[in-house]
Amino acid sequence: LWLSYTGTCLNTKNVGGGWIEAQNSRGQTGLVPEDYIQVRGQCCLCSIDDDEWDDESDDGKSTGGYTWSQSEEGGGTMQLWLYPQTQLDCVVADPKKGTKMYGLKSYIEYQITPNSTNRPVNHRYKHFDWLYERLMEKFGCAFPIPCLPDKQVTGRFEDEFIKMRMERLQGWMSRLCRHPVVANSEVFQLFLTYTDEKDWKIGKRKAEKDETVGVMVFTTMDPEIRELDPTEVEQKCETFSRFTRSMDDRVKDLLSVGHLHWKRCTGPLQKEYQRIGKAFQNLSSVFNTSGYQGEATLTEALTATGKTYEEIAEICAGQPKKDLHFLMETNSEYKGLLGCFPDIIGVHKAAIEKVKEADRLVAMNKIGPQDKHTMAKNLSTMSYALQAEMNHFHSNRIYDYNRVMQLYLQEQVQFYETVSSLYL
Repeated sequence: LWLSYTGTCLNTKNVGGGWIEAQNSRGQTGLVPEDYIQVRGQCCLCSIDDDEWDDESDDGKSTGGYTWSQSEEGGGTMQLWLYPQTQLDCVVADPKKGTKMYGLKSYIEYQITPNSTNRPVNHRYKHFDWLYERLMEKFGCAFPIPCLPDKQVTGRFEDEFIKMRMERLQGWMSRLCRHPVVANSEVFQLFLTYTDEKDWKIGKRKAEKDETVGVMVFTTMDPEIRELDPTEVEQKCETFSRFTRSMDDRVKDLLSVGHLHWKRCTGPLQKEYQRIGKAFQNLSSVFNTSGYQGEATLTEALTATGKTYEEIAEICAGQPKKDLHFLMETNSEYKGLLGCFPDIIGVHKAAIEKVKEADRLVAMNKIGPQDKHTMAKNLSTMSYALQAEMNHFHSNRIYDYNRVMQLYLQEQVQFYETVSSLYL
């Protein structure tokens, strides 16, 4: 799950996309965020220490497995998941209607093609739902598992709904593929690579009997670095909690404003431009009845102005689908992710309280010193995992919002250029 960088002089190669492939003195390789290092000739040094990262947690980035790097001067460590050398991805496409029970029951089946095999597999929505339940059960207390697109009772076979659901399932799968631990899990790999119906059923039964779920997932991690003081862990938890709560509030606010703006563009604003356009054309019609020579140019201009406003009305109504749609979809995804963090942080806070209580339990002979040490070690592992997860979250957040805001602003520029060209 992880790769430890204890050396300070690493062989590096820029692989693009903000990542550098680095090798430590033991020959272990992995991807390191370019923003975390300063390249000096053939060497690179960690450019951010633990205290600085805590103060600026919203600037964190991640790679992906479990890894950290340490500065030459003995500064703090940086916990980072380690991505595989080849990033997993998949394409959700080709929705087809299927039937069962002699045609009494219908469903939509989607084709999923992972880049690891380039071999398509087919899944219904209920299979995605099953995967979501398994991932929540296994990883829900450690990683935010994004919510599936909502179920719908009516209109499930309408083209527009199928297209929207496919787009959201694509986003859901892409986000899971980007998480190095989830993407590499047996249950997720089963979903993407099963060979036939028998293989799928056997894999499902095995996944449903998996006992390494919930907090037990932390037992699969064993970082060989220093144990953390419970107070230090508590401070980090509070830092993460404050940020995620604040971001959650702002994301919900943007969603609310965005929904109102969308409704205005396709409702009152569109009608307003149409009314203005109609008013200009009505005035032009009256002028045409005057019989006065020499005003043809004026009436033509009034008519053209009216038609221009009607075109603007249609452009405004269609604009949200070009820019606001993608911004809203991204924020909806993050609303779901942020909603997972209170439970995740709650698990860590409960572990902190148990460690704090350990001294009293030892004094009462309810646990031994070794039990206390084990509890402290487990808490450190959980904290390192949480820090790595927050780095992963911040890295994805920066990438996603950079991308969606670039698209949004480009479409806004195009919108105003289109409107301006109508007057030329």
